[in-house]
Amino acid sequence: MKKLVVKLGGSLLFDDDGNINADRIKGFAEILVELKNKDGYLPIVVVGGGVIARKYISISRKFHASETFNDELGIEVSRINARLLMAALGEEAFPDIPKNVKEVAKAFESQKIVVMGGTEPGHSTNAVAALMADYFRAEMLINATSVDGVYTSPPKKDLKAKKLDEVSIEKLKELMLTSGVRAGEYELFDLVAISIVERAKIITKIINGKNPENILKAIRGEKIGTSVIFSD
Repeated sequence: MKKLVVKLGGSLLFDDDGNINADRIKGFAEILVELKNKDGYLPIVVVGGGVIARKYISISRKFHASETFNDELGIEVSRINARLLMAALGEEAFPDIPKNVKEVAKAFESQKIVVMGGTEPGHSTNAVAALMADYFRAEMLINATSVDGVYTSPPKKDLKAKKLDEVSIEKLKELMLTSGVRAGEYELFDLVAISIVERAKIITKIINGKNPENILKAIRGEKIGTSVIFSD
């Protein structure tokens, strides 16, 4: 089966008011099963910590915890989020959360959908998703976020910001240089993730994941989100 990596921002599992969005989680599960059973993809899904992780980390910083400790805190939250999706997938999901590449490789032997969170301090879940796409030679990396794609500047701060249908890896790197690098502050795509995508030339699309159907649209070639392009 073809390999596919889907990164789900942790905040996508929740409504804007912070309540768990069971319908959306169910929607993700249905799309993933369709991709496996109808399109011939065996997905690895990496779920982020999202706003819940950021809340925990914010309080932890007030207690003067180290950034490594805060990273570990975010990783634990991401794995709890991953278990929510695993519950929605039921028997279609591998019944445990892999914590590293070797465990993912073992999980693949089951031919089940693999769901995971973070792996180790210093790596965002974006970087984990990029690593998995590289290691397992995935056909594509879909980064599902809470925005429509990559913009020329932060759209919440700049009303003149324009969404890019395509972005060069060099431009993406330039845009992300202003993102935070502390635990919980990996906006869209951090520099570690970008460097992995760049060296492996992984086909990458950044889309709005609030509608789970957008994942299908991106994989099936519809014009949606932002596609990352590489120099020859």
